[in-house]
Amino acid sequence: MKVLVTGAGGQLGQDIVSAYVKSGHCVLACGRSELNITDSEQCHRVISSYQPDCIVHCAAYTNVDAAESDIKAAYRINAAGTRNVAVAAEETGAKLIYISTDYVFDGASEQPYYEYDNTNPQSVYGKSKRAGELLVQSLCSRWFVVRTSWVFGLHGTNFVKTMLKLGRDKSQLQVVNDQKGSPTYTVDLANFLLELSGTQQYGIYHASGSGSCTWYEFTQAILEEAQKHLNWPVTARLEPCTTDEFPRPAPRPKNSVMEHMSIRTNGFADFPHWREALRQFLQAMKEHPGNYRM
Repeated sequence: MKVLVTGAGGQLGQDIVSAYVKSGHCVLACGRSELNITDSEQCHRVISSYQPDCIVHCAAYTNVDAAESDIKAAYRINAAGTRNVAVAAEETGAKLIYISTDYVFDGASEQPYYEYDNTNPQSVYGKSKRAGELLVQSLCSRWFVVRTSWVFGLHGTNFVKTMLKLGRDKSQLQVVNDQKGSPTYTVDLANFLLELSGTQQYGIYHASGSGSCTWYEFTQAILEEAQKHLNWPVTARLEPCTTDEFPRPAPRPKNSVMEHMSIRTNGFADFPHWREALRQFLQAMKEHPGNYRM
């Protein structure tokens, strides 16, 4: 299978490229310099020239707080850019996998969100990603919308790496304990996308680590597991706090836990529990020490 990956230099994109290459597929890895998704002519030229069987669209504006004041850029990349990729995918007959987010929900529900529950994004980032979902669904005939959450991996910066550094360098560390979600390891997500792309089971999928926790509980686990598996020095005293005590420009969903109904009903294996995925990630860091000497 010929696969084109947008946002290939990002945290998730690098693991997606690796998963497809290891499985023997032909991959065109496109970072921003190879494919500017906001340029419709370039999208058409690059995609039509390569003639992929599948496009995994990871490129996105992901700075949640900056998007609140940089609205035009968020929509130009997440909506118009996705439209350009979707149109080019349809012209070439390629399947399109669009990576979306838990931020399309308002987080007010007491229960986990199902794939076809009503969306109600509260942030500019969430609204722009929801716009991308709608464009994919309206412009493509062979589409997968894959919503994920709380992503961490070896490449780039993420919450796990940040907490490891702060846990080592700070004497006190306050972490929000009233926002709940499901951490997701990029390797697990990449492997799921690899399997999904080989099917015609189109639709919306929720793809995140199994189980749930608060950011505070996640941090507890990060520091405990890192001490155990990496002999990581932890000096910080960890304390829970509320969202109101840690204000940010963009609103965060209080509850972003997502049900995996589509995964189950379509016969795919569910994701590992987030804590097991965390252990696998830390083991990978141990094997690649350059990724955690911060």
